[in-house]
Amino acid sequence: MFTYIKESIEELTNNVTLPSKAESSNLMVVVAVFSILFALATWGVDTVFSELIQLYFNNILN
Repeated sequence: MFTYIKESIEELTNNVTLPSKAESSNLMVVVAVFSILFALATWGVDTVFSELIQLYFNNILN
């Protein structure tokens, strides 16, 4: 366990590089846009299925 932690810290300090501030900002915008698009797509599918289920049950009950 201690070896794993030691090697993890070593990996982080020697091999991991952080992106620049500009690159981080660009990536944040990309993530935000795709999150909004995915949320809208999920809302759209939910709305369509909700309407279909309402139509189905309205036709069965009438």
